[in-house]
Amino acid sequence: MTLPLFVYGTLRPGGRHHDRLLLGRTATEEDALLPGALLHDGPGYPYVVPGEGTVRGSLVTPVPEAYGELLAALDRMEHEAGYERAAVDAVRAGDGAAVRAWVYLAAPGTPVGPLIPSGDWFSRVPDGPRTP
Repeated sequence: MTLPLFVYGTLRPGGRHHDRLLLGRTATEEDALLPGALLHDGPGYPYVVPGEGTVRGSLVTPVPEAYGELLAALDRMEHEAGYERAAVDAVRAGDGAAVRAWVYLAAPGTPVGPLIPSGDWFSRVPDGPRTP
């Protein structure tokens, strides 16, 4: 299934891993929200778990020719860090449209850190641009 990615931490535009992994491999990058989710601190990167909140991030659509290789590379990296990929309904910030997307959630049993009440990793970590 070919879906965009909802990214909320170091893979967001401006995050420390965005340019290394995504730069030049995306067709679009749009601000988005993930309702029904909570953002937790982690060991240098955040984790999302289901819950009564909203997480701020970006919808990233890879270019078709990079999609398979990029998804495989992200799966390897994220699984090693305690994530699992799931299909979710994100909301595009620009027009409020619901968009089915892949997201990496904390896998069952993965220890997560404190809740980030704002739901915005960039407001918590000096890893990327500050957002209002």
